[in-house]
Formats: sequence, structure tokens, C-alpha cells
Amino acid sequence: MTIVLDGSSLTIEKLVAIARQGEEVTLDPAALERIKICRAMLEEKLAAKEIMYGTNTGIGEFSEKILSDEQVKDFQKYLIYNHAAGIGDPAPVEHVRGALAGRINVHAHGNSGCRPEITLTLVAMLNKGVTPVVCQKGSVGACGDLAPMAQAALLLMGEGEAFYHGERLPGAEAMKRAGIPVPKLQARDGLAVINGSNLLTAMSAIAIYDMERLLKQAEIAAAMSIEALLGNLKPYNPKLHELRGFRGAMASAENLRNLIAGSDLTTGKMKTKVQDAYSMRSTPQVIGAARDAIAYARSQVEIELNGVGDNPIFIPEMKLTLTGANFQGSPVALPMDMAGAAVTMVCVLSERRMNRLTNPALSQGLPDFLTPDPGFYSGLMLSQYTADMLIVEQRILSAPASIQSIPAAADQEDFVSMGMNTALKNGQILENACGVLGIEFMAAAQALDFRQFTPGMGTRAAHTAIRQHVAHLDIDRPLYPDHNTMKELVRSGEILNAVEAAIGPLA
Repeated sequence: MTIVLDGSSLTIEKLVAIARQGEEVTLDPAALERIKICRAMLEEKLAAKEIMYGTNTGIGEFSEKILSDEQVKDFQKYLIYNHAAGIGDPAPVEHVRGALAGRINVHAHGNSGCRPEITLTLVAMLNKGVTPVVCQKGSVGACGDLAPMAQAALLLMGEGEAFYHGERLPGAEAMKRAGIPVPKLQARDGLAVINGSNLLTAMSAIAIYDMERLLKQAEIAAAMSIEALLGNLKPYNPKLHELRGFRGAMASAENLRNLIAGSDLTTGKMKTKVQDAYSMRSTPQVIGAARDAIAYARSQVEIELNGVGDNPIFIPEMKLTLTGANFQGSPVALPMDMAGAAVTMVCVLSERRMNRLTNPALSQGLPDFLTPDPGFYSGLMLSQYTADMLIVEQRILSAPASIQSIPAAADQEDFVSMGMNTALKNGQILENACGVLGIEFMAAAQALDFRQFTPGMGTRAAHTAIRQHVAHLDIDRPLYPDHNTMKELVRSGEILNAVEAAIGPLA
């Protein structure tokens, strides 16, 4: 289904569909009209010699430099050349597609002043699969993602590089093969493409989508571990969480109850402890806190996806040009720093449950390290080492980037968001989280194999999904293939899909 970009209705789910699933987009006709009206106003102001930042002036420290009519013609080209100054490997195609969609949605407001040909070319690039090659590193998240977005803008001049049908090509060749005319750049056009935090916002939107699914899988893994450890189920009673009032905890406890429903553990006939360790009974509070943090990050990212992140901003109905800092990435970077730390926190909890499954002093009678012949075999002893290493890396990466500003541009840009650092490190935090949860899943499935009772419908479905990929550990074998398989299983969401097919959608 084609997604309409109108400046106000772009959700995280729609962005993921465009970026990751290749959904086509169209520009809302009313938005196209707004873009035309704004461009007409800008051209009137140019003709009247009104001073407008980045249009007939230099940028940054050179904002006081007034350009001649001849310089205005070529300025946008050199602006893009100068700013295409990133470094490193190409960003994933889905990240760049997300950034283009976000930039189109900014233009759709009709406050950016570019020619409509520029916006429509970005639409065509998305729909025909021309994705600019963009270095992953180089943006400081103000004035937006200048370096990567400038690499994208090179294609509008028939330059740069692009991926097209899986091939890396010169930009001009990719545009030619796709049948997309190159619009070139006129006054204001280049700056209108680059002056917003669109790449870090797209990366953050995709991360939130993945984080939300990851937290549901953390609840599934927790339910399996709690059952395997013969957990007391009172901590998941809805009344307990309603009395405190946190939405995330209420949803998390509900999911745990639904996952364990149908288990022999719910009958009250099995002996359990009066009170379990924190890593079991505080699971709803901890995962719930992460849910609340990521929900806040979602709200901020969706505001940014539908806002006018640009500079300057033109108000046609008031004949007004405003310069400010709507490119600043801090409104996204700060909550996304918190979201990354939330995922790390959930992984720390996961590892503590995994420790209880393998530690003979804590495992409620399970075999030592979940092996049938402890001492001769070591079972899952070393799996914990791997989880621990991943968590330490996550902790290092959880230091906030949003407070790490280093002044740039001769102190004209003396506070920057460093939001790209946040987006990049969140990707690695998520990568490690898939590994940590995968190891808990593997341990919990192994532990349930030793229990002689019927698990809940949800945990049973998860166990079945795991056993389709990783066999019970009867005798010791190299575990790295199992670890990597489980990591990919978590990343794919296959366990979550199997559980929801069995018991319905999780909250």
C-alpha cells in the first residue's frame, strides 16, 4: 500500500515499512502545492535582494558573507561538496531510505523553500530503489546530519554514488538506469536537503520499532525462566501493579500472566518459595520501566518525523523568513540515550535470571549448569561468560552521547547534539541484546526440558520455536553455533511470532 507523505501523519511503523520493506510513497497533492507557494515566495525575496541565510549568504561562521547574484547560482553546489565530508562504511540502505522519507515529510510542510523538483526527485529515488551511498560517521547532529545528507544530495547533481538493484554505482548511472531526471541545484535547494537531523531520526525510529519487539521477547524469555525456576506467581498479579500505576509494569505483568497461562504452576499445587529473587519478581517493574522509557522516545521521534526540522524556515502566509535551530538533534538524542540504557538494563536482568538457571545453589533443583552429567560435562557454564562480555560492552555504550558536545565551525556551532553517536551505539546495544536474550532463551529451554510439568501455552510455543533451531544439550558441544543461531532467532522475531500465533498479540 502506497504511503502518503503529507508532513503530519508519518508514524514509526510507516517509516519502517518504507525503509525496511520498500513500500512506495507519494507526496500529498496539498503538500506539493504548499511547496510551490513557498518557493514562489523565496524567489520574490531573492529578486528583492532580501538577505536570507544559506540562500544568498554563506553558512555557519560565514553567515555574514553576502553572496552576489552569480555566486548564488553556484553556492549550493559548493555547499554540498564541502559538507559531503563523512567517513567510514556505507550506512545500511534502510537507514538512508528512512532519512529520505523523513526529509520529504519535512518539505511537505511547505516551509523549506526548495523547488518542488527536489522533493519529487527524492520521492522517485525511494520508489525506484536508488539509495545514496552515505558514510555512517561524520554527523554531529546539528545543523542536522549535514555530512551524510550532503552525500545524498550529490545525486541531485548527478554525482556521488548509489545502490541500485544491489549494485553500487556512480550516482549519475544509478539515476539514468532508474529513469530519474537529475534536477540540479538552484538557490536554497541544497541546504533544504541537508539541514535537519533526518538520518539519526530515521535510525532512531527503526531502533524503537526493534526495541519494542525486543522487550516483548524479553518478557517471553523471563516467563520461560520463571517457570523453569518454579517461580511464585503473586508478583504478576494485576492488582499489585495497578496500585503503583506505571503503565509499562502493568503491560509487562499482563504479558507474563498470559505467557504462563495454562501452566501447572498456576494451579497452586506446586511448591514455590514465599518470595523469589529480584531478577524474577521485579521483572515487570524493570521491563516496564524500559517500556515507559521507550514509549517516551517514540513520542519524541514521531514529533520530529512530522515537524519542520530545517533552517531557515519560510512562512509564506506571513512573508516571513525565520532563522533558528530546528535542525538540533537533542530532542531525539536525549530520549534515545535513555532508550539504549533501558535495553541494557533489561539485558542485565536477563543475565541474572540465566545465572539462576545454571547456578546449582539457586536453580531450584535443576542440574548443575543444566547438564545431565555435571563435572564431566560443563553444560552452559561458558554461555554466561559470553552474555557477561556483551553486557559490559552495552554498559560502556550506554554512556549518553547527548552530553558530549564539542564546539564546531569556529564556535558558531558551539553546542551540537552528537545524536548520530547515540543512533550508532544504540544499533550495537540492540545487536548485543539479541545475543544476551538468545542465551537466556537457550538456557530456559534447556531448563524446561528437565522439568516434569506442563508449561504455559505461551512458553510452550516459545520452547517449540527454539527447538526447531537449537537441540537440547545432552553432551557438551561447541556452543558458538547455538549462540549465533539464537541471536539471529531473536533478531528475526520468530519466537515472538510463534508465541503470538499461539496466544494472541502481547501488550
